[in-house]
Amino acid sequence: MPFFIIFFLVPVAEVFVFLKVGQWIGVLETLLLCVLTAGIGGLLVRHQGLETLFKARREMQSGQLPVTELFDGLCLVAAGAMLITPGFVTDIIGFALLVPAMRTLLRRWAARHFQIVEMGQTDPDIVEGTYERVDPQSTPQKDADKTQRLS
Repeated sequence: MPFFIIFFLVPVAEVFVFLKVGQWIGVLETLLLCVLTAGIGGLLVRHQGLETLFKARREMQSGQLPVTELFDGLCLVAAGAMLITPGFVTDIIGFALLVPAMRTLLRRWAARHFQIVEMGQTDPDIVEGTYERVDPQSTPQKDADKTQRLS
């Protein structure tokens, strides 16, 4: 289902919205608006990306894992991809991902719907160990006899 949405519904919606905006403001203005949103979006992604990178660096220097910053960075990468894709639907999604409050809502939703396991945490039901396969027909004495006969 996600592939259907990504590869069919989104392009159809993009074409529909593009045609409607083109009828409303004109074709040239629509094209310029697409270029303008990509440019502005790119600048905003760059600014917020650098800011997020600096926050993550500060978190790591203080000994903390920068989980929030990593999630924000992922959202900013997705926003950048949406904003360089021509069209208004993807631009709306991209600009929404640039809003910190939207990223907070997405982070809370993800925390509720996905199990997050910290590194170093282990499941108490899992026992680590090693094993060795032993041939039930073989005994240590038989193995030693075989070795002596081969020599």
